[in-house]
Amino acid sequence: MTCARIWHAALPRCRISSGQHVAVVVTEPVQARQQLLDLFHSAIAAVHGRTVVRQALLEQPLDDAVSVVALGKAAPAMLEGALEVLGARLQRALLVSKAGHADTDMPRDPRIEVLHGDHPVPGNNSLAAGRALLEFISRTPQQDTLLFLVSGGTSSLVEVPREDIGLDTLQHVNRWLLGSGLDICSVNAVRQALSAIKGGRLLDVLGTRAVRVLLMSDVPGDDPAIIGSGLLFPVASHPDSAALPDWLLDLLAGAEPVSTGRRRIEHRIIASAGMAQAAAAAQARELGCPARVMDRPLSGDVSAAAGMIAGALAAAGPGVLIWGGETTVVLPEQPGNGGRNQQLALCLVAQGLSGSVVLVAGSDGDDGNNGAAGATVDAGSRQRMLAHGCQPRDCLRRADAATCLTASGDLLVTGPTGTNVMDLVIGMKLPTPARP
Repeated sequence: MTCARIWHAALPRCRISSGQHVAVVVTEPVQARQQLLDLFHSAIAAVHGRTVVRQALLEQPLDDAVSVVALGKAAPAMLEGALEVLGARLQRALLVSKAGHADTDMPRDPRIEVLHGDHPVPGNNSLAAGRALLEFISRTPQQDTLLFLVSGGTSSLVEVPREDIGLDTLQHVNRWLLGSGLDICSVNAVRQALSAIKGGRLLDVLGTRAVRVLLMSDVPGDDPAIIGSGLLFPVASHPDSAALPDWLLDLLAGAEPVSTGRRRIEHRIIASAGMAQAAAAAQARELGCPARVMDRPLSGDVSAAAGMIAGALAAAGPGVLIWGGETTVVLPEQPGNGGRNQQLALCLVAQGLSGSVVLVAGSDGDDGNNGAAGATVDAGSRQRMLAHGCQPRDCLRRADAATCLTASGDLLVTGPTGTNVMDLVIGMKLPTPARP
């Protein structure tokens, strides 16, 4: 399908929805929404865990016996890729992921131990996973190679806290961090300071075993010290103390500094948001649509990010613009349903989308607390919400974006995707309809 045909089919179709006191004209560029979903799937396919791990191990083969530690939301898919290449050379594997992300076939292989940690707030299952990780390493023969496959979500799913940090304290800190509006670098720096394995501290239990680390990046700049809070990367990050409350600064004061003399292990990034963005752009161009990967990554508060996205689309000619990154949300005391991507999508609706359709989604298919990946919104979204009695700005104030997005039919549900490379925003600027 050529781009011209896509855009022609995507021009708004209008229908009248009558309420008791108001008639609302709703526009729904159906074909454009489907096209954006197709581009999203192309982006995800390019960074799928099975694909990127398989390719990495074929490019740099591992010899002899290998034991695998797969951690994070994309761990099941990443382990599948390793199994394809390693075959009988795989001695044993530990898989820790979020419930609902692990393939049900995995436990049938007697070599693989499957655990579900807690996410986004660490819990007893996360602590059990941390103990299992230490035991798994101690039982791995010194002559085996340890292959670590690490993806986003690891910071919460696997934890061994400092001896002076109890679970209640750990959970209190993480709940505060999630609603603080801090970026992921600052959040994971705090997590490192409270952990006995993060910030490179896990290196202390490796002994002389050969180690390889393959990373799927879910952080800006693809910094291995931040991905999974840097289990095997001995560089401690330092959060901005001015952004932290006194009670948290007191906890951080008890952290022992990470020794820079620890063993150094090569970390290889095998999937990133940049790779996903490039794949979506390539697919759009293959269909004849102009496409541009935006240099400025998404960051900061969702409202400011929405203003930047809306402004860029308003100034652009017809075509596709693609962003990657991660925004933040400051949550009220009792937030409603949704996540940062849904909040960003609703901000776009509140600020106004004229002649554009925008897909906003977590690449892992998991945004917030309601099982959705994000949303696809257009110029008619606001009218559809109002027709169902939903006020976008009220829902934004309550961090209850899912209520409005469900009412308008804009919620995007994909299920686990097998990857995790931050969030993706794909916007399509439609051509101006020709005058009759």
